[in-house]
Parts: sequence; structure tokens; C-alpha cells
Amino acid sequence: MPLALVVVYLLVQGREWLFTLAVLATVLISLQEYFHISREAGLGGWPRMGYVAAVLLCLGQLADLHGMVFGESSLLLLLVLAIPVAGLVIVSDLKNYSGALASTVLGVFYVGFAFSWMIPLRFGDPVAGWRLIVLLFLVVWAGDIFAYAVGRMVGRIPLARKISPKKTVEGAIAGLAGGVLVAWGFSHWFWQTGDQKTVILIGGLVALAGQAGDLVESALKRAANLKDSGAILPGHGGLLDRIDSLLFAAPTLWLAWRLKDFWH
Repeated sequence: MPLALVVVYLLVQGREWLFTLAVLATVLISLQEYFHISREAGLGGWPRMGYVAAVLLCLGQLADLHGMVFGESSLLLLLVLAIPVAGLVIVSDLKNYSGALASTVLGVFYVGFAFSWMIPLRFGDPVAGWRLIVLLFLVVWAGDIFAYAVGRMVGRIPLARKISPKKTVEGAIAGLAGGVLVAWGFSHWFWQTGDQKTVILIGGLVALAGQAGDLVESALKRAANLKDSGAILPGHGGLLDRIDSLLFAAPTLWLAWRLKDFWH
């Protein structure tokens, strides 16, 4: 509960620098756990390079928000070119080059790039920013709770047996329904100036994206024969286990909100 209160405070407070620090800390810890998974899967990787690249991507989002020329797009291009070349200097055995390169690039994009969208999501729209970020967490949390509860009670049909045997189709449907229900409630009671139908539709997309993110992380852990990504949260596994849904849901929400005018 104390951790949840800290998260809520960070979401609604308006200091960009504090929110960015929280994003950076989350990215670095989660990326460390990702590289642990990668090593256990036999791929290796270049963690220090990954940390630097992920931090740069987050700062690139800030640069874009403030109208700087060298922003996210420029950094993406630079990193795509720089990481393979820098890897040639770091790697000692070229037999490990392909696996380490693939693992590092995936980690930078899967954790660093994906979670960096929390920054423009929160501060890109001065009016709707805090509502969007709260909506994101409410939908993802509701989706997890509904999916878990219904899956345990009435779940019978496996959703992805090889990836996560305990996940069921019934749970996935309940998670989607829970996300949509929470989006409706939020738009009805707390976002009365927003287009309710648009918010509900976006809530459904975010719920689906969150489930996809959960399955992707489960597949990564399954490939490494790991139950949890880490042990930083006693009883809850690693931090990556807590944000896996957000890694897909946050950029999905940002993109859906940017494209909302095309739906009318």
C-alpha cells in the first residue's frame, strides 16, 4: 500500500523533473532485470551500453517536449547505428556478438524506449496529461485484478499454455471488460470534459495492450526458465514483473490519444 501511494503521488504531482527521475529509476532497475533474464536464456548482452542508451531515450522525450532539435527521433537513429559498432569494441568472442547485440537492442527498445513514453504521456498535453496517466494505471490495474480473479474462479480455457499455463481466455476477457468498465467510470465521474466514447475505446485498447505486454514478459522468462524477473519487491517478484503491462500500454495510449481526432 505505501508503494501504491508513492506511485499515485508521482503520477498526479506536476514536477517534470521528479517524474522523469522516477521513470529513469524504473527503467534502469527493470533493464537490469531484463539483462538477468537474457543471461539466463544464454544470450548475454551489454548492460552498460543498454543503460546509457535507455537513459538517452528518456531524455530525448524531454528534449522533444521542449522543442529541442536533437530529440527522440535523432537519438533513435544514432543508437541504431552506434550500438552494433560499439559492440565490436566490447565483444571478446565474435560467436557471442549476434546474441549480445540482439539482446541489447531488444532491451533498449523493449524497456527503455517503451517506458520513455510515460514522459510525453504525462506532460505532452498540459490539460489532459495527468488524466491520461491516471487512466493508464487504472485500466492496467483493473485489467490485472479482473483477469486474476475471474481466471481463478471460472477460468477453464488456456490462453497461451506454453507461455503462461495459468492464464485463461475467461480471465483475458474479464481483464478487457474490467479495463473498459474502469475507463467508463473514470470518464463519467472524473473526466466530464472528455469524449466519453473515445476514452472508453482507448481504455479497451490499453487493456489489450497491457495483456500483450504481460504475455511477452512471460515468454521471455519462460525462455530463461525463470519464475520472476527479480526479487526487489518481496512477494511480488521484480520491478519488470510489475511494469510489463505498462511497457505496451503506455505507448499504445499515447498513440491512440494522438490519433483520436481521426476516429470522429
